[in-house]
Amino acid sequence: MYKVSVEHHFDAAHALRGYKGKCESIHGHRFKVVAKVRATKLDDTGLAYDFTELKAKLKAVIERFDHTFVNEVPPFDSINPSSENIAAVIYGELKGSLKGAPVVLDAVEVWESPTSGVEYKPEL
Repeated sequence: MYKVSVEHHFDAAHALRGYKGKCESIHGHRFKVVAKVRATKLDDTGLAYDFTELKAKLKAVIERFDHTFVNEVPPFDSINPSSENIAAVIYGELKGSLKGAPVVLDAVEVWESPTSGVEYKPEL
């Protein structure tokens, strides 16, 4: 089994609705997003999946969040923009863009800071 990972980031603000603490107020992060795919074999050039292609697909999914107030960007205008929910939404959209690819999306991580992050990986 091969696992390929890429990371990208976006800068945005959010506010956690119903949270009792400082994060209920508008605040910003440089969100780091890590996408992980897995493959069982290599192609003719010895690659499980091209880093450049995976990074481009990830960027296409997250660029709509960059320099926004995430609470106003669907679906976060109706669900809380927690890192957990952000990771799950990115996972769903990225999985769709990988249809037909020789890899399976394994997980998506979203980091709000160098020390605080979540990983979303649906149960099989």
